[in-house]
Amino acid sequence: MASPLGQKNVLAIDPGIRTGCKVVCLDSQGKLLQNTTIYLSHSDEQKEQAAGTIRDLCRLFHIECIAIGNGTAGRETESFVRSLKLANIQIVMVNESGASIYSASSVAREEFPDQDVTVRGSVSIGRRLQDPLAELVKIDPKSIGVGQYQHDVDQSKLKNSLDDVVISCVNQVGVEVNSASKQLLMYVSGLGPALAGAVVEHRNARGVFNSREELKQVPKLGQKAFEQAAGFLRIRGSQNPLDASGVHPESYAVVESMACDLGVAVSDLMKDEKLRQKIDVHKYVTATVGLPTLLDIKDELAKPGRDPRATFEPMQFKEGIEKMEDLLPGMELNGVVTNITNFGAFVDVGVHQDGLVHISAMSDTFIKNPADFLKVGQKVKVRVTEIDIARKRISLSMRKEAHGQDKSKSNAKPKSGKPKTGSFNKPALPQAPPRKELYRW
Repeated sequence: MASPLGQKNVLAIDPGIRTGCKVVCLDSQGKLLQNTTIYLSHSDEQKEQAAGTIRDLCRLFHIECIAIGNGTAGRETESFVRSLKLANIQIVMVNESGASIYSASSVAREEFPDQDVTVRGSVSIGRRLQDPLAELVKIDPKSIGVGQYQHDVDQSKLKNSLDDVVISCVNQVGVEVNSASKQLLMYVSGLGPALAGAVVEHRNARGVFNSREELKQVPKLGQKAFEQAAGFLRIRGSQNPLDASGVHPESYAVVESMACDLGVAVSDLMKDEKLRQKIDVHKYVTATVGLPTLLDIKDELAKPGRDPRATFEPMQFKEGIEKMEDLLPGMELNGVVTNITNFGAFVDVGVHQDGLVHISAMSDTFIKNPADFLKVGQKVKVRVTEIDIARKRISLSMRKEAHGQDKSKSNAKPKSGKPKTGSFNKPALPQAPPRKELYRW
C-alpha cells in the first residue's frame, strides 16, 4: 500500500561498483524502452561518459523521475545523479528488496525472455516506484524481508495469511483491467491464476475491454466469478462512467434511478456535489439493497475510482551522509521505517545499514507495541545516539532531546511504589548491615 508515483516516464538505475550501474528507461506504462550500463568508480573519463549518457536518455525519453536502488553504492550513485543538476526531474531512492528474486523468476523470464537478469532487476526497481502494489505482487511476500521470525512458523499457514493480505490490498485499491498484469489480476477476488491468464489472453487477442460487460466474453469467466470480481475491476475511458468506479454493476440501476429522479445524467451526479446532496438514500432501500450499501455508493460517487493510497512524497536523505563513518552522535536525520519487531523498529537513514530505534527510544510516553506507533514505509526524523562500526550497528532515537541527551526515564510504566517482584516472588532483602549470611530465595 506504499504511495505510487503514478504514470510517469522513469529512468531506473540498479547501482553497482565492479560491474557498473544498470540503467533502463520505462514509459509511463512501465514498458522497457532502452537499457545500458554506466560506470562511476573506474575513472573520471567514464564518469563524464556516464553523465552524458544520463542526460541524453533523460532528454530522449522525456524522463520525469529517476529511481535508484538502495543497495550497494546506492547513495554514491544518488550523489552523482544529483550533481548533474537535472531540471524538473525527481530523484528517488527505492527499496530494492526482492528485486533479485524477481529478476530470476519465471515471471520475469516470461516478461523479458531476451534480457539479462540485471536488466530485469532494474526494470523492477523502476516499476515499483511507478506502482509498488502492481510490481510487488510478482514477488513472494516472504522475499520482501519484512517481518520477524517468518521462517519459524508454519510455511503453509504463513503463505495463506500473506495471500489474504495481498488480496485485501489489491481489492482495496482496484485494478485497471486494460493494463494489469496476470500476476496482479490473479489476486482479485473471484479470479485465480487460470481466469487471470484468460483475461490477459483475451485482451491481447481482441484488444482492450470497453466495458465491464465485455468481461463476460472471456472464456470460462462465468456469472459467479463476474459477480465477485467486477466491483474491483476498473475500465477507464468506458462509455459508462461507473465502469471506472467501485460501484458494482448490479447497483448501476440504483445510481441511474438517482440520476433520473434529479433529471440529470450519471456523469453529472459524479461531478456535482450539490446534486449528490439532494439524494435521499432512504428512498432507494429495498429487500436486496440496504442503507449501508446505498451510503457506500453515495461516497463512491463523490470520489469514483479514488486510489486509497497516500499521495507520493519523495524521500530525501541528508546530503553528505553516505556511509556509517559519516555518522556522528547527535546527528538528526530523515529516515524511513523498513521493518518493525517486538523490541523496536529498523530505520533506513541512507548509509546501507539500517539503524535500530529501540522501543524505549521511540517516544517519551509508554509504548506497548511498536506496530501501534509506527508502520513500514513511514517517514520519520531520528537522532543518532551510538555508532558501532565494527559490529555494523546504529542506535537511533525518536525521543525529544533534553539538555543534549535523551530524557533519563526509561520506557516503562510508572512505578506503583510496591516492591518489584520477579517470576519467583523474591522477597526484599532486609535493610541491615552486611553479614556473612546466605540468603535463600
